[in-house]
Amino acid sequence: MNQPTDVSESLLRDVRLHVFEETARTTRVPQPAQIASALGRPEAEIQAALQQLAAGRVLILAANGTDIWAANPFCAVPSPFTVDAGGKSYFGICIWDALGVVAALGKDAVVRTCCGDCSAPLELEVTGGRLTRGEGVIHFGVPAHHWWDNIGFT
Repeated sequence: MNQPTDVSESLLRDVRLHVFEETARTTRVPQPAQIASALGRPEAEIQAALQQLAAGRVLILAANGTDIWAANPFCAVPSPFTVDAGGKSYFGICIWDALGVVAALGKDAVVRTCCGDCSAPLELEVTGGRLTRGEGVIHFGVPAHHWWDNIGFT
């Protein structure tokens, strides 16, 4: 992937806010062409902004270098970590991000996944910002300070 070019702070803010607000509203992470259309900017400018945001670890680009894979904590593609909140379903890359989706939305939610060991279904319920139902142990196989070494594996 090419090094990101310098993009104005104003455009970076506008792109970041649009991505997160649109994702929260629609459950879909918008992609470069959609962002460009919504903001009335050339797609090349949006791609440069996304590359700079990715370099700052605000979001994760897909392998093709231009599409958004994740706008942390929201995942752009279906994953084993589903968050049901406010009558909508969202995805997180991992349990950490799924709980981040709940926090970002600020709504009561149910997080659904399965045990990484035995595949048994697991549910966590968050009500009023507190975990109200859930059993099990959340295991992070990679220490947090190494997550960005290979964020797709983490």
